[in-house]
Amino acid sequence: MKRLIAFDLDGTLAESKQALDDEMASILARLSQVADICVISGGDWPQFEKQVASRLPESTNRARFWLMPTTGTKLYRFENAGWTPQYADLFSDEERAHIIQELRASIDRLGFTPTQVWGEQIEDRGSQITFSALGQQAPLHPKEAWDPKHEKRRRIQADLQPILPDVSVRIGGATSIDITRAGVDKAYGIERLSQISGIPKADMLFFGDALYPGGNDAPVKETAGVDCVQVYNVDQTKRALEAVILCLA
Repeated sequence: MKRLIAFDLDGTLAESKQALDDEMASILARLSQVADICVISGGDWPQFEKQVASRLPESTNRARFWLMPTTGTKLYRFENAGWTPQYADLFSDEERAHIIQELRASIDRLGFTPTQVWGEQIEDRGSQITFSALGQQAPLHPKEAWDPKHEKRRRIQADLQPILPDVSVRIGGATSIDITRAGVDKAYGIERLSQISGIPKADMLFFGDALYPGGNDAPVKETAGVDCVQVYNVDQTKRALEAVILCLA
């Protein structure tokens, strides 16, 4: 019997950078009555708060949520009527500066500077550096059209990884690349979650839309020893969760 259901965020629970819709929020509230819930994604806490935490209805059992921003390098729990950080594994100032310098050089070298950008392309999230090709505030439609087959980001990934051997370079979201310390990926986050929660990985189920090789969900499938469900859009996740709730109720 599965005791914890874990999720990627963008493309799995919500559209890229968008808040949970009413139906998904209601489904998660129902799921929280029968299982623990983890959301693990590349976004930082402000994005999690906007997309997930602020959207949960009153009927939600928030005490059963494990929110893991920046690919699991941070953890937030609901304690004393508020969301409280439990840990944060941060880059040093020197590490962040070096990664950002090499990332900018790679973008220039490969010619991936777009003609229009909405907000900052490179975000320092403390424990993770994230490149968003069209900017952090880009509308959904141009984001979906920029790299639908992940070809551009695979080139950036292939260019950067040999230059930055001490980090992991992963494709995430619709237009993003997430950079963390080597070995820090969603499998790392799930491993820490299992240790902290006391829930064995065999009792977890993970939903993600990027379980393909090189995707930022893939490590959960490849190395974490957790059963995984590939979804291709938010509606698929909703329908699958209806079945999960029935099975666990």
